[in-house]
Amino acid sequence: QVQLVESGGGLVQAGDSLRLSCAASGRTVSSYAVDWFRQASGKERESVAAISRSGTNTYYADSVKGRFTISRDNAKTTVYLQMNSVKPEDTAVYYCAAGFSPLAGTVRRGRLSEYDYWGQGTQVTVSS
Repeated sequence: QVQLVESGGGLVQAGDSLRLSCAASGRTVSSYAVDWFRQASGKERESVAAISRSGTNTYYADSVKGRFTISRDNAKTTVYLQMNSVKPEDTAVYYCAAGFSPLAGTVRRGRLSEYDYWGQGTQVTVSS
């Protein structure tokens, strides 16, 4: 079992920065990669960023590349999403998700079927 608790969402203005946190817990949490997704109103859920358990390999959606940064703190069992230069089109519910990852260096690429647990989601709204 893996439990995911998200925090950091809110209402911000275009150009601002925001940092989302996903606190992961559970007996086997160290064997899971934890990544970020988002779902805008009326749109399909999409991958935002992924990171290997080791924290050395990452993947970003083209729409956020250069603006968002994913990081993982294994000591705190927390995964972060640093969002810089946010745009109105970044408005969405942001989710973290955990997928079993036996190899520490493997990075996932946002396939929903690869994830076993999901957080509750946190709303990020960017005003223009």
